[in-house]
Amino acid sequence: MSVLIADGDRPREGGIDRKEVEVAVGVLIREDGAFLLTSRPPGKVYAGYWEFPGGKVEAGETIEEALRRELQEEIGVTIGAVHPWRIERVDYPHALVRLNFCKVHEWTGELQMHEGQSFAWEQLPVRAEPLLPGTIPVIRWFEEERRA
Repeated sequence: MSVLIADGDRPREGGIDRKEVEVAVGVLIREDGAFLLTSRPPGKVYAGYWEFPGGKVEAGETIEEALRRELQEEIGVTIGAVHPWRIERVDYPHALVRLNFCKVHEWTGELQMHEGQSFAWEQLPVRAEPLLPGTIPVIRWFEEERRA
């Protein structure tokens, strides 16, 4: 599997042999085809960049369990069925991550940005910017699906 290099001109924290961080990412899609993007909260790396919500998989958790927990903690929703979609590896200056993108079409609860982030329901072409580097491939995948 290839690796997307983000900000390749910057040094990598932890060096070349750093551990890969497993991340569960929710691609929430409404009936009208709009998808949810959230901004990275103040104080976090890449603060203000737009991404799909999710977070690190804790020890002993499955991708689905982590996604359910993270979306409840971050945006206050309880999700229905989780549909594993694609995996993208991204080498950021601060971390090497394996992003497990899962489509989610059903959820309950009102969106609540528990970390001070913003949210936007987007369609193609996406207007929110800047996009986190790991988010950009997902937008391309949506474009490919639309053309298929």
